[in-house]
Parts: sequence; structure tokens; C-alpha cells
Amino acid sequence: MARKQSLISTIQPVCEKLAADMGLSFYDVSLDREPAGLYLRIYIDAEGGLSLDQCEAYHRAVQPKVERYEYDFLEVCSPGIDRPVKTEKDIERALGTTVSVHLFKAQDGRKDFEGTLLKMDGETVSVSENGQEFAFPRAQVSLVKMVPDLSALDDENGDAVEILDAGLSDQANE
Repeated sequence: MARKQSLISTIQPVCEKLAADMGLSFYDVSLDREPAGLYLRIYIDAEGGLSLDQCEAYHRAVQPKVERYEYDFLEVCSPGIDRPVKTEKDIERALGTTVSVHLFKAQDGRKDFEGTLLKMDGETVSVSENGQEFAFPRAQVSLVKMVPDLSALDDENGDAVEILDAGLSDQANE
């Protein structure tokens, strides 16, 4: 564990500087052991969303800078629209929006809560769920993630719009 943290703390400044130099935002870096091997994952973002071309360009630029470290696979990706809320910037962005809160141990018979983020600091995470406020000690919270607003996919009646690949749906009708 100490070796993993040491490696991450060594790689992180390199990744942050490169992201800034390329006009991107550094989000996180992780080193994860999976059955296929050791994955070095670097999470970056861009104003207005991250494109595949930006991921590829960053991957090509960061690879020579991290190749001397021990890992089997390098992944560069976006933290996603359901990203974990970790940093002060994440908290500012998430305040007043819907988040899911996962606890280490059940509280009120539940480990998962979803509601509007009211407060998140070093001591407490507070959400309002269906008009009821819940406050959790930060040490009991395993994860806070943003919940994406997919209402833009609803039609004017509030029904979910079915999205089909035109080519596939045309073939299915033949």
C-alpha cells in the first residue's frame, strides 16, 4: 500500500503539469490491480467535456513520462458524468445537485442515499432526500458521486426518448 501511494504521489505532479500544459484539467490518478495486470489510470477533463482526440493526445504525451514506472496497462479517461465528488472544486460543482452517498455501514437500515447535496466538508456530508435531511460523518461515507441529469433525453411529455442507431433499426425492420 505504501509503495502504491508513493508511486501515485510521484506520478501525480507529472500528470497534473502535463494536463495544464495541454489546456486540460487533471482529476485523479489510480493504480489498480486487476486479473489482467496492474492498471495505471489517469483521469483528465476539459471545459465542455473531454473528446477522444484529447484523450489520445494526452495518452501519447504522458506515456513517455510514466514508462519508467511499474504498471502493465495505461488508461487515460474522463472521470465521467457520474464522477466521484472529491475535491473542493467538485464540491462547489455538486452543491445543490443530486448526488448518491454510499456508506461503509448501514444507517437507518440503508447504505445508499440519493438526494440534493447540501453540505460537504472534512467532517460532514449532508443531503436532502424527499424533503428529509440526512447528515453523515465524513468518516462513515465511502463514496459521494454525482448523479447525471438525463432529463434532456425526455420529450415534451416527460417520457424518455428512445434512441436507436438508425442503421441498426432500419436493418431490424427488413
